[in-house]
Amino acid sequence: MITGSIGMLPSASLGAKGGMYEPIHGSAPDIAGQDVANPLATILSVAMMLRYSCAMEKEARRIEAAVKEVLGAGFRTKNIHREGTTCVGTAAMGNEVAKRLKHI
Repeated sequence: MITGSIGMLPSASLGAKGGMYEPIHGSAPDIAGQDVANPLATILSVAMMLRYSCAMEKEARRIEAAVKEVLGAGFRTKNIHREGTTCVGTAAMGNEVAKRLKHI
């Protein structure tokens, strides 16, 4: 898989009047409450929602840029962690994205 993990894939089911947005992996109930889920697909699904249902291209690009910066800084959740990167939990990954959104 090119993305490295299913946890990186946002998705959309689009209709004439909007859509439904979610990470391709769904809610991942098998790891719920363990602080190990990768939140980036969910975050990127929000970017898709802003772009396709809300016509908020600028805001969608800001979210995508924040995710790119976090990954560029070497932060990874367990599912995509490798030597030389910083392994963080779900909450910490979300916080890293939120911090960058404030400055983009």
